[in-house]
Amino acid sequence: MNPELFDLLYQLEMRDQKEGLHIIHPDAAKLLLILVISNKAQIIVEIGAGVGYSTLWLAYAASLTGGKVITCELEAARAAEAQAHIEQAGLADQVEFLTGDARELLRHRDEPVDFVFIDGDYGQYETYFDVLYKRMGTGATLVADDVVTDENELADYSTYVQNHPNLDSATVPVGNGLEITVKIAE
Repeated sequence: MNPELFDLLYQLEMRDQKEGLHIIHPDAAKLLLILVISNKAQIIVEIGAGVGYSTLWLAYAASLTGGKVITCELEAARAAEAQAHIEQAGLADQVEFLTGDARELLRHRDEPVDFVFIDGDYGQYETYFDVLYKRMGTGATLVADDVVTDENELADYSTYVQNHPNLDSATVPVGNGLEITVKIAE
């Protein structure tokens, strides 16, 4: 990891402690990195870029796999901040930024998806999944954040993926809780 990226991640972690940016927990971010690299993911979709903390981790992983991140952020100001962070870290070639409603932005795309990270509107997790499911091949991984700390709001999503016949899924108590799902059949 280059020193600029390491420093930027640290600065965002400190800002989160002071301002409550609601970034993914650093341990969960490292797990995302490990999953992307171990899966050799080429097309990575992120829903909910926020200020770009998780985007930085995913972009770094993409730089190691030769992949790219397609990231969606609803709020224009946050998307602009995330993009500035990615450029500052020298990872702009790894990321395509989309600003607006991820459901609409991703519905009309057709590239296959190897890895998905969802950290957006809790009420839409199932919809985000449904928009991307057809483009995920066997072995594709989907990670959803906050499933333990916000269990009441995300219980339906966790139940949905855990009972889907073509998926294997587990709740992992890292950070705010991750639901890690792998597509095992078409």
